[in-house]
Amino acid sequence: MVENFEAKLKEYAHLLVEVGLNVQPGQTPSIESSIEFAQLTRLCVSACYDCGARNVVVNYSDDAITRESYLRADEAVFHEYPSYMKARIDWYLEHKCPRLSFTGSDPELLRGVDPARIQARRKASGPSTRPYFDAMTANRFQWCVAAFPTPAWAEKAFPDKKGEDALDALWNAVFSVCRITGDGRAVERWQKHVAATARRCRVLNEHQFASLRYTNSLGTDLTVLLPDNHVWAGATGHTTEGVEYLPNIPTEEIFTAPRWDGVDGRVCAALPLALNGNLVRDFWLELKGGRIVDVHAEEGEEVLRRSIDLDEGSHYLGEAALVPYDSPIRQSGILFYNTLFDENASCHFAFGAAYPGCVKGGEDMDEAAQKAAGLNQSINHVDFMVGTEDLSIVGTTHDGREIPVFVNGNFAF
Repeated sequence: MVENFEAKLKEYAHLLVEVGLNVQPGQTPSIESSIEFAQLTRLCVSACYDCGARNVVVNYSDDAITRESYLRADEAVFHEYPSYMKARIDWYLEHKCPRLSFTGSDPELLRGVDPARIQARRKASGPSTRPYFDAMTANRFQWCVAAFPTPAWAEKAFPDKKGEDALDALWNAVFSVCRITGDGRAVERWQKHVAATARRCRVLNEHQFASLRYTNSLGTDLTVLLPDNHVWAGATGHTTEGVEYLPNIPTEEIFTAPRWDGVDGRVCAALPLALNGNLVRDFWLELKGGRIVDVHAEEGEEVLRRSIDLDEGSHYLGEAALVPYDSPIRQSGILFYNTLFDENASCHFAFGAAYPGCVKGGEDMDEAAQKAAGLNQSINHVDFMVGTEDLSIVGTTHDGREIPVFVNGNFAF
């Protein structure tokens, strides 16, 4: 049983809308949800209107139908992107609709589905959806990703529990790491957390490291060059119109972009990766001149390889994120099998697109200028976790000084 569940769920909804999206009067938020998440979705809709929303648009999906489609729909379906779907996201982009999306599906929802179908759908949708998602990562509008526990996810995260017991345990964990207590003061707690994150961002930005070297006992030994004028950011984003928002709740990370052509060595995953409805376990990537040149996974290697082969940019890294080993999520001892949570339990990288704001002025650059500045481009962005208790990260300044950034898995400052 989750104590004071209704009060906590309402507090969660208001946190997502008031701080996550920071909905402004007159805006029309869009909510991407599942029929299983209807209870929270309704509370979020109400909170949007409390903030002065002009209208709220909700798009529901159904995991069972999604799986059935991947298994039984005509092959041609996966090679096309319907015009009505493109028109919808074009309208969202035109009106700069804040976007709230939920995660919580079964981490193995698409287990057994032909990976070629998953890849074909991603490729077919890419050209139509890329302008929208490029605008999102360039802070043209607010966006936030949050979670809603489901029975399938709960039993994966708590394999020793079943049914309601597992679901209650997952809800308690989600509320805890999202700083939800039911007292109505989550917004205040998040403001303090954001301030602490901003302090570390300032320290990193003052150093302007030329490179970072990652090593640990798993076998990671990776050198990462950083772009000139790179920017470390954390917790909050700011739209081009100056509206502050939180892209992820929860979030513990501070991130920037590596130079797309400046990563060399091997990086070993510290946690399993939930990727396209499948799990990838015990894997490593080998990089040379920034490009992923070799891959191995004990489980899910084909799914991982297909994601890396989605486009040319997927062969390069777009994000480097720092998360202390003693973060609340890691210290919970729970492997969530959900990237939103697991990436905030561990230092991580992402292969695929970089965020334009990770270099000064990047949001105002065209694609050619962003690439020249060191930012990778792709229709893909896949986070994978590399942080361990013994992770060492050493920054090298442009004048050759070596400064510890992480010692034994945690910030050195």
